[in-house]
Amino acid sequence: MSMSDPIADLLTRIRNSQAVKKKQIEIPASKIKAAIAKILQKEGYITSYSVSEGIKPILTIILKYYNGKPIISEIKRVSRPGLRVYKTRDDLPKVLGGLGIAIMSTSKGLMTGRKAYSTGHGGEWLCFVS
Repeated sequence: MSMSDPIADLLTRIRNSQAVKKKQIEIPASKIKAAIAKILQKEGYITSYSVSEGIKPILTIILKYYNGKPIISEIKRVSRPGLRVYKTRDDLPKVLGGLGIAIMSTSKGLMTGRKAYSTGHGGEWLCFVS
């Protein structure tokens, strides 16, 4: 069975795993999921991630907690298959006044909203994390 929105599935699995304080999650891998995990690791929201090779690759994400509370307080999908949300360079969103990140899909690949602004790119606003 094919999944209609794999990014929303990734975000929901992260949200649900943190609600029950799981240390790691394993999900079916794809290039875009790995790119989102790379951004989350670089920004300090997860400890690490890895992709196993094989017929069906698996993305393993090690979640991050501080004093028993998850680092990610909110993670939400913005652009979805039924309603795509595009932003120009001048309209890029600021999440929590700059304390969170917006993940954008640009012509140069996935990047945070801050990096997209500094490189002068707009694109599809995939999700935000705070």
